[in-house]
Amino acid sequence: MADTPAPRHRVLLVTGLLGAGKTTVLRVLEDLGWETIDNFPIRFLGRLIDSPDTAGAELRAPLAIGFDSRTRGFDPGKVIDRVKRLAERADLELTTLFLDCSGQELERRYNETRRRHPLAQDLPASSGIMAERELMEPLRSWADMVISTSNFSSNDLQQAIRERFSDEGSKPITVSITSFGFSRGTPPLADLVFDMRFLDNPHWDKQLRPMTGQDAPVADHVRKDPAFEEAFTRIRDLILMLLPRYRAQGKAYVNIAFGCTGGRHRSVFVAEEMTRVLTSAGYAPSLTHRNLGTRAADGVEGKH
Repeated sequence: MADTPAPRHRVLLVTGLLGAGKTTVLRVLEDLGWETIDNFPIRFLGRLIDSPDTAGAELRAPLAIGFDSRTRGFDPGKVIDRVKRLAERADLELTTLFLDCSGQELERRYNETRRRHPLAQDLPASSGIMAERELMEPLRSWADMVISTSNFSSNDLQQAIRERFSDEGSKPITVSITSFGFSRGTPPLADLVFDMRFLDNPHWDKQLRPMTGQDAPVADHVRKDPAFEEAFTRIRDLILMLLPRYRAQGKAYVNIAFGCTGGRHRSVFVAEEMTRVLTSAGYAPSLTHRNLGTRAADGVEGKH
């Protein structure tokens, strides 16, 4: 009987533009059970992977290695050649993740932290960002995965990494429901977005305006809209059909967002109702009302 091949050691290289979120990614991976090393001289990658390990190959934790343009003698071309050779090994599953970010957002982050860009000590941060982007472009083009964090908060990035790299096994799918206002932007990680602006807007009723979708008078107002019942039923049936199929494809997290103009009335009520439906169906959805505390304003609501 032939010997069963040893499992391949999973190795993830994490790189990208400075300030794009590498430290956050490595912290999340560590929480997920990965062994992590940051600011590693990539020229020693082969030695690190082949270093003696007291545990058998089947017990080794996946390894995440962070590096960036600050490494002495950094040369993207040489990095790519070295990683290509390692990727040919039958005992390794080697992947490269590149974290990108817009120059404007990186400038904002540097200004916020009052830190100088390492490649622009005596120049504006924008100069260092441009130089680094040009230097790192070969790695960005070659990487297996690219994540742009321009519109991500720290929590958004953490959630994205958990979705891609957590080993959920047989755990049930994790469902998140969010209500939001389109006037303040769409949640960046939403898998399914439903626009509730076709429903009659309680904002234009002076008695309902100070209330929210959690209040019974607002709920009654939305329910009485002739389009509500059929639309909600169709959305409910679609979600209940999709969730098992997402799980079958190995998706561990599903983020469902309901939006209206200001994020205080219609989207809040529908998100509450869908949370009750999914709870009754055996799921355990988390519920977030992103803009519930936002002040009601005619200028925001417009004609919707």
